[in-house]
Amino acid sequence: MPKHFLMCRPDHFTVEYAINPWMDPSAGADRDVAIRQWEGLKSAYEELGHRVSLIDPVEGLPDMVFAANGALVVDRRVYGARFAFPQRGPEGPAYLRWFAERGFEVMDPSHVNEGEGDFLTLEDVVLAGTGFRTDVTAHLEAQEFVGRPVISLRLVDPRFYHLDTALFPLDGRNVCYFPDAFSAGSQALLRRMFPDAVLAGARDAEVLGLNAVSDGTHVVINAEASDLQLELKRRGYEPIPVDLSELRKAGGGPKCCTLEIRGEE
Repeated sequence: MPKHFLMCRPDHFTVEYAINPWMDPSAGADRDVAIRQWEGLKSAYEELGHRVSLIDPVEGLPDMVFAANGALVVDRRVYGARFAFPQRGPEGPAYLRWFAERGFEVMDPSHVNEGEGDFLTLEDVVLAGTGFRTDVTAHLEAQEFVGRPVISLRLVDPRFYHLDTALFPLDGRNVCYFPDAFSAGSQALLRRMFPDAVLAGARDAEVLGLNAVSDGTHVVINAEASDLQLELKRRGYEPIPVDLSELRKAGGGPKCCTLEIRGEE
């Protein structure tokens, strides 16, 4: 089934501060390359039949390209983001305003959370990350608003600072994840919930191979995650490799650039 994604063109992308281990302001980033790579991701979605809407980028918000962090959208209910770092603070209201202007039911959150960076929606539950960016109290707040069970998972490796850098849904009932990014208890929970999950190794995780987007058949994934692509093929999925190496300098990949809009039907 075609999906609807919200994206933000990286017109103002740069690496001018460091709020995760991937960012190095002294190395910087090439905005023109980032734009070309982002356009390739957008085209990949459209060629697969998905719909892409755009939010206008805001000057002075270089990370606004990472649309996934802007909100959680379930059944036309939009739980907004409240960012952990002040550099990204204005992004939350900008995304919430976009949805409010289009008639979605929106909630301005009381607790720190970074949208789909730490909330990943499956058919019956929402998996939610905590440990670095999203307060566990936001999990409870989101659950009350969207009306779905929210399952908390603790992240322990700062390289995988958002849940979407360590896990992605394959479809509504199964996931792919990198076990070492999670606490022992969260690993046990994931094994219990998803006994048939696809497990990724360190080499693929370290190129943000888990920051991927699946429509249940195709998996849009960082091109460098070669072993994981082979395992996905073996399991019946079709990897769609993309090059987002420039955006990875800020800790982002395909999923970071992609906010799914759910419930319009």
